Amino acid sequence: MQYRTLGRAGLRVSAFCLGTNTFGRATDHGASDAVLDAFFEGGGNFVDTADVYTRGVSEAIFGNWIKARRNRGSVIVATKVGMAMGEGPNDKGLSRQRIMDGVEASLRRLQTEYIDLYQAHRDDRDTPLEETLRALDDLVRQGKVRYVAASNYVAWRLADALAESEHHGWARYECLQPRYNLFFRGEYERELEPLCRAKQVGVISYSSLGSGFFSGKYKRGQALPTTHRAGGVENTYFNERGWRILEAVESVDKGRGATPAQVALAWIVQRPGITAPIASATSPAQMKELIGSVDLGLTAEELGVLEMASAWQ
Repeated sequence: MQYRTLGRAGLRVSAFCLGTNTFGRATDHGASDAVLDAFFEGGGNFVDTADVYTRGVSEAIFGNWIKARRNRGSVIVATKVGMAMGEGPNDKGLSRQRIMDGVEASLRRLQTEYIDLYQAHRDDRDTPLEETLRALDDLVRQGKVRYVAASNYVAWRLADALAESEHHGWARYECLQPRYNLFFRGEYERELEPLCRAKQVGVISYSSLGSGFFSGKYKRGQALPTTHRAGGVENTYFNERGWRILEAVESVDKGRGATPAQVALAWIVQRPGITAPIASATSPAQMKELIGSVDLGLTAEELGVLEMASAWQ
């Protein structure tokens, strides 16, 4: 397993980040524990969750696992705040109250005294940026959070946030979590990628496998698999661009004895400026497969095939 430094922070994280949005939904407590065990046995240490995932169940499952394994010092815990957790006006967004309430609830569910990476789940333009960043800085000063980060921010808002934090001497966003995969390249590469690289902001991509499109279970002209995401995948990826990219992925995996998922993730792992792709697993076997992407090491020729098929300009 490769390890990388997260932005300017001192955190050394595995070059693959385990996503837990399936915990409590696609996998129960026992199955989730098995996935976590396989991830850490494979050298992983970086786990991403959020308060909104299955309404806190994902955090609770992860927290129970950490407590049972007694390995908090070996785990990099990343969670998020900002999505709606209730019907009240202060149950969503990035106000000071929402952040302060949210961190206490996450700490309880995770059964820990601190969160390594606390992420603003989605930009909140109804709350002054100064209020959000001041609240996050206070959490760092209190020791409840080690580093803060952003998810789903556009480039100009991320740039404003970095400038605001620098101006006040506050903890800044050390990482960005954007949607990024072989199909969705432009929205990250056009403006966010040069900004993150220039400012040394770490990047952990979500939807790295295109909601399963690059997993190998979708075939042109064949029936959809029976999963809850299949309809969304069909509407988004079932077009000439999507099939062209998938065919390129499959041409590479056949030559390497790898799986489509490993190739699609390896491309992200080798992308300059990327810290780690995020992907979820529902079984130990699948977890081992996905971890294998980190050390696959695509050649320049293979990368060229994928770049050409997925070019967005």
